[in-house]
Amino acid sequence: MLLDLFFIGLVITLYPLPVMAFVLVLSAPGGAWKGLAFILAWFACLVAVIAAVILLTGGEPPPPRSPPSDAAHAAKLAIGIGLVLYGEHRRRGHRRVPASPAPSGSGSSGGGSLTSRMDQVTVWSAAGLALLLQPWGMVGAGAATVVEADLSRSGSYLALLAFCVLATSSLLAMELYMVCAPDRAGLALTNLRTWLSGHKDRAVVVTCLVLGVWLAGRSLYELTR
Repeated sequence: MLLDLFFIGLVITLYPLPVMAFVLVLSAPGGAWKGLAFILAWFACLVAVIAAVILLTGGEPPPPRSPPSDAAHAAKLAIGIGLVLYGEHRRRGHRRVPASPAPSGSGSSGGGSLTSRMDQVTVWSAAGLALLLQPWGMVGAGAATVVEADLSRSGSYLALLAFCVLATSSLLAMELYMVCAPDRAGLALTNLRTWLSGHKDRAVVVTCLVLGVWLAGRSLYELTR
């Protein structure tokens, strides 16, 4: 369970789509407060999902090879296959679409338009954006893994807390950087946004394929051993 939670949490925090949105939120006026709302909503979702699973299991892992245990592994297998298919779909779609040069001035105007829309984001809408951009398939894989948690051991509480913190760590790092060094953070976040704009599709493909293969392989092993 620990290794699976670590790997899932790591991929969630590196997933580029919410990171890109969070950079825009931080870049808006009052971005530190809006970023905090985004983080709190993001973290609350993870905690709520884990709490729901624990309520269902009572904090006791199902016996190996029991129907609940097999159902959890089957759910992770389905999510893994889904991530692989989605990643492959994105990869093929990216290869089919030729990169055409943007018309003169269109890139800057498009970016300015998006930035101006993000300037209108409120604290509450930033929180709602976190709910929309949560990678729910990956979070679902985490929930299926949490089924194995044994809350009679104190280490399980630490593992679940560590998963939530790890899955939020990239957002926390950017938020702290913005609060502690806003000028340098603004430049760094602009550079990060530029890099992600050019590499977003590749990053999505890599994260989905890597996590999907991991989940599918681990689940098949558990179901067939």
